[in-house]
Amino acid sequence: MNQQQHPQPQQPQPQQPGWNGQQPAWDAPQPGYGQPQFLPQPPKKSNTGKIIGFSCLGVIALFVLLGIIGLVATSGGSDDTTGTSTPASNAAETPEKSEAPSKAKPAPAAPVKITAKKTAFSKSILADGSNYTSVLVTVANNSSKEIDVNPLYFTITDANGTKHTAELAADEKQIDTVKLAPGENISGTITGKGAFTAKYVTYTDGIFGDSVRADVS
Repeated sequence: MNQQQHPQPQQPQPQQPGWNGQQPAWDAPQPGYGQPQFLPQPPKKSNTGKIIGFSCLGVIALFVLLGIIGLVATSGGSDDTTGTSTPASNAAETPEKSEAPSKAKPAPAAPVKITAKKTAFSKSILADGSNYTSVLVTVANNSSKEIDVNPLYFTITDANGTKHTAELAADEKQIDTVKLAPGENISGTITGKGAFTAKYVTYTDGIFGDSVRADVS
């Protein structure tokens, strides 16, 4: 009796990539192999935001400009109505004017100073009568050197412009003949012949020295 042979079930063959029951197409390019991969492109930035930003800045600048124009117009109008606006230059000079004025330095004292005053004639025993006019003078030495004082160094000029030389020893209070050291002073009378109104007295330090004049008060 012949035994029947049962066909053995066939094991399914594992399918390999590209196998679809047909012979794979080896010449077809496989994905990811030998083919350049293209990276995704970043999205392009839109210029819409920039345009909006610039537009906002333009609007703000316009408002600022309008505000400045309004302030200028307001200040100009107030100046016209009140008429009391102060120019910028004057306002800048105000602090300088408010500063306390500096004290003026005193003028240096004259090397020789004399003063002259009216005085009564005091007759001495050497006077020839009473027809004399005397002036009381004071001499101060403000220089740094010694000066000479002598009645003959003085003259008296009257109101008519006539000059009178000193009459020696006619007045008892006649100024002495001395040497004045720096800082010293002396007083005495200078007497002229006749009755007149004394206007000023002139003193000369020696024959060739400088002359100093004082009005008679």
